[in-house]
Amino acid sequence: MELPVIDLEPYLDVVSGGEAFNPQLKTICSEVSRTLRETGALLIKDPRCSAQDNDRFIDMMERYFQQPDEFKRLQERPKLHYQVGVTPEGVEVPRSLVDEEMQKKLKALPKECQPLTPTGPDPKWRYMWRVGPRPSTTKFQELNSEPVIPEGFPEWKETMDLWGSKMISAIEAVAEMAAIGFGLPNDAFTSLMKQGPHLLAPTGSDLKRHGKVGTVFAGYHYDLNFLTIHGRSRFPGLSIWLRNGKKVEVKVPVGCLLIQTGKQIEWLTAGECIAGMHEVVVNNRTLDAIKAASQENRSLWRVSSTLFSHIASDAVLKPLGHFAQSPLADSYPPISAGEFVEKELSVINLKGNRGGL
Repeated sequence: MELPVIDLEPYLDVVSGGEAFNPQLKTICSEVSRTLRETGALLIKDPRCSAQDNDRFIDMMERYFQQPDEFKRLQERPKLHYQVGVTPEGVEVPRSLVDEEMQKKLKALPKECQPLTPTGPDPKWRYMWRVGPRPSTTKFQELNSEPVIPEGFPEWKETMDLWGSKMISAIEAVAEMAAIGFGLPNDAFTSLMKQGPHLLAPTGSDLKRHGKVGTVFAGYHYDLNFLTIHGRSRFPGLSIWLRNGKKVEVKVPVGCLLIQTGKQIEWLTAGECIAGMHEVVVNNRTLDAIKAASQENRSLWRVSSTLFSHIASDAVLKPLGHFAQSPLADSYPPISAGEFVEKELSVINLKGNRGGL
């Protein structure tokens, strides 16, 4: 199955020009909400986010992840539950290893659709970088900590902030289009995202050491945030599960971005959208990309250009608008987003595992 690619430019042109919506644009918004509901994933093209922007970011992160482990560990902040700075490999634990309910569900899938079973923590590094303004006062200061900048990377802050802000802008446009498609006010989601603890959270996986077919870099899981967005990785390996349980390998075209639904949008829509399940595993296509990179003397670190967008920590998660009348609404009782995040994190090893690509 090929995911549809939604071009955001017509929507952005109408919004920036203050023009009235035309029927065609409303149809596109309905396509966004339908695709998120049915697949939990969406491919988009945003003229503000170029392939060159993504390449610049990945180039820098490849150089960072290639640094010695002892250098990278200088940016480790375990006392802040790895919510900023670097998370070393072998720390993030796949939810499917510790969540018994999830284990039952995945075992009920047809054999050809079951995820690979990881044997322990994910063998990937991750870097956590806060994007956008933080609230001046919050009950969840730990989720809004100051960023960590590694020495020897003078371009770090500018590169991280630029790419992060562009991806947030893309998510905000999709969130508005989804709200319209769901029959909500266009700012139903974005108004709750203001000053959220958004995280630019690229991963780094060493394919020299872990380049064997079947290696699980990110075990079967969902993301606990609102919407997750990824730039195109230079090495394939991501698979998602559709709402009907079918497993699909995702192919992101050059110049496109991938969006996935997280647990917070599930909460706000009373399960109309569900948090999309996914995993990252070395497969034959990954091996082909490794071979090509080796021949061209390129880095063999698989970098994901991942950003987790969040609802603001002190905002309340609850079914919005007509979703409050859903028969499933009682399964999504009101809870502050910060408390929700802390509960989700406490299920997993580090109280700081975000999950993700």
